[in-house]
Parts: sequence; structure tokens; C-alpha cells
Amino acid sequence: MTPTEGRLRTRAVRLGPRSLAALCLVSAVGVAGFGWPLFADPTSQVAAHAQDAPWLFAGLLVLLVAVVTATISESGLGPKAVAMLGVLAATGAALRPIGAGTAGIEPMFFLMVLSGRVLGPGFGFVLGSVTMFSSALLTGGVGPWLPFQMLAMGWFTMGAGLLPGPDRLRGRGELALLAAYGFCAAFAYGTVMNLAGWPFMGALASNVAFDPHADVSANLARFLAYCLATSLGWDLGRAVVTVVLTLALGATLLKALRRATRRAAFETPVTFEPR
Repeated sequence: MTPTEGRLRTRAVRLGPRSLAALCLVSAVGVAGFGWPLFADPTSQVAAHAQDAPWLFAGLLVLLVAVVTATISESGLGPKAVAMLGVLAATGAALRPIGAGTAGIEPMFFLMVLSGRVLGPGFGFVLGSVTMFSSALLTGGVGPWLPFQMLAMGWFTMGAGLLPGPDRLRGRGELALLAAYGFCAAFAYGTVMNLAGWPFMGALASNVAFDPHADVSANLARFLAYCLATSLGWDLGRAVVTVVLTLALGATLLKALRRATRRAAFETPVTFEPR
């Protein structure tokens, strides 16, 4: 097999109509779950029961993630792909505690970027969610924030699978693209997770706390100030670590992932030749 032939045989796990619809559904619910404080009417029942929203959304999100996993499995995740999902999720979960609590040093993010790039957006979404769930069990980080982390990491990994040129772009150009995406997505992940907890600060920090009676522009300004004051340093550390590891180890890991994908031949149909 020539390098070109091997390259052409590397294919991401494709999404079928049902899995794509389920993925859009869970993402839409996720956007509503993260963004409701900015758009809910202060007099609405949603705002009146704001303290219950994380728990209700957590239960709904778990069910939707289960639906997405099941439908994606119907669309091509056979035993080999499930085995790879388990290996990558376990590796990501093991990487997370290495820098936990230390200035955003989180090496699992670069693994999610490269995995999503090779295996596609559907596989990436499931991998990101499962990895975050596994790492929470490993580190004891289970709480009402976990479903939000699972969804945000699913989006983070899925985005890498949506980057252009999966069959053509290789070498330094691809590494530069993945490093740039990892840098931006690391900040996006931190910003989204801030949005999950920011509405429930109460009066702890009045100048940056969510004000249910303010308009969208005022709350956006408060939220920006909150992000700058609380998580900018952490997000920067995550972004820099992701870029450094992607540039240093990305070429080797991409080759390994693509070789494993070719050998697994996820979507090669099983045929029997007549005697």
C-alpha cells in the first residue's frame, strides 16, 4: 500500500440522518440551557425557577446524550469503533488529573482536538462527552456542573471534526490549523462553562453578577467582566498547553490515529465470497 492509498482509506465515521438530527437536537437544547439567562423574561416561570434549571437540564442532557450515542452507533460505530472510543476516552480521562488545579494545564484537550480531526464530528461529540464523564468519575468531579462540561467538551471535540481539508491538508499546515483551533476553542470552552455558573452567583460580586432585571447588553458586559476577572488566566494556560502539545506531538499522534482508523476499517461492509 502506498502512502497515498493509505491516506485515501482514512475516513471519519459518517453521520446518518437520525444521528445528525439527534445531534442537532441535543446541541439546540444545550444552547438553550447555557444561554437562557440572557434571553429569559425576568417575569417568566423560567427565571422564577432559575435555581432548579441546572438539575432539570442535567437530567434532560443525560438522556439526550444517550440518544445521540445510540443513534450514532446505528450509523456506523461497530465494535472496533466502540473499542477505540473506550481507549481514547480512558486516555483522555487519565490525562486530565495531570494538571488539575494548576493554571489551566490540561493536556486532555489536545488529544480531543486530534481525535475529532481524524474520526469526525459525530464520533468527536460522543468521545468528548464520554471522556469528560469518565474523568469526573476518576477525579471525583461529579456534580450539577458535569452535564454542562460533557456538552461543552462534546462541542469542543466535534468542532475539530468540522475543520476543512480532512482528506487533503497534511503536514505543517494541518498542525497550524489544529493549533489555532485548539487555542480559540480552549477560550470558548472556558467561556461557555462560565456561562453555566455565572447566573447563580447571587450577590457575591454585584458588579459582575447576573442581573435578571437588566437588558441583554448590560448582562453581556457583566459577563465579559466576570470572565476577565475569574478565568482569563486559566483559559490562557489551557490554550497555550494545547498549542504546544499539538505542535510537538501532533504529527506523531495523527499518524497513529489514522493508521488505527485504516486498520479498524470502521465502515467497511462485511461480505462473504461464494465458494
